Amino acid sequence: MDTSLRCGSGSQSLKVHAKEKFPLASQIFLQGHAEIDTGIGAPCFLAVLIRHFYPQASASMGVGCQYNGDKELSYNIRGKKAFPVTSNGLVNLNVKGRCDVDKEFRERKSKLAAELTWGILNFQTDQDLRLKVGYEVVNKVPYFQLRENCWTFNVDSSGKWNVRYCL
Repeated sequence: MDTSLRCGSGSQSLKVHAKEKFPLASQIFLQGHAEIDTGIGAPCFLAVLIRHFYPQASASMGVGCQYNGDKELSYNIRGKKAFPVTSNGLVNLNVKGRCDVDKEFRERKSKLAAELTWGILNFQTDQDLRLKVGYEVVNKVPYFQLRENCWTFNVDSSGKWNVRYCL
């Protein structure tokens, strides 16, 4: 199970996040996410989705549902495709999209983003870095991510930020 501690500009409290993938078939997983807000002592996010990975195409697709802390159930579909820029696979152009709909299938929210990622292995002894620069097309928001082994820092041009520490 992947667990992490998270905090960010959208919340006054620390959140504990957990994710687990359960294999269903070759390259198909049932993936569950849960997040507990330590400020209120209750779950603020629950999600279940089926993900299909296409390693030969460097792509994945997923479909599922999620429950947010605002007491709303929604359904989503998502996809991601990576295009290697260098032959060693350390620099990639990623294109990803997502569409969320409410439980009545009336309200729809879409996201589409393009990202350039650069993995730097052994930046220092036993320290790997990943730099990501992206642009969210629908909301016209550029963003940046710096990931170092267990730490991840995300920030975007609208002033939102978050920090994650993987346990």
